Amino acid sequence: MPPWLIPGPFPAEFPTEERCSITELLNVEESPEASLALARVAPGVTTRLHAVASTVERYVILAGTGTVEVGGTAATVGPGDRVVIPADIAQRITATGSEPLEFHCICTPRFRPENYVDLGDPPLTAPSPRLPR
Repeated sequence: MPPWLIPGPFPAEFPTEERCSITELLNVEESPEASLALARVAPGVTTRLHAVASTVERYVILAGTGTVEVGGTAATVGPGDRVVIPADIAQRITATGSEPLEFHCICTPRFRPENYVDLGDPPLTAPSPRLPR
């Protein structure tokens, strides 16, 4: 098998403590520069407030509607919207429609669980903290 080929199938979707489900489409040591996941948030669910240390995240909304909060500012999102979340910034997302909110999540460098920082679960109206540098 050539070293540039990562054979399928994709790993199974799994639930996270963050309150969403993830399918890791590409998150391997052979590609440390980036990772790609499919995220799914159930209707009415808000993920935990968190940041990803030293990692930029990009969301590409595929289906559903929601509200994304980044650094204390919220915006409504739907299919076709893209969100760029700088490294170390507080964030969360809420599925506001009757269908799950589904989006691709691209991380650079690739997502590493040890870079996930849980910032608690303050009310949605509270300002979002920024990670110390």
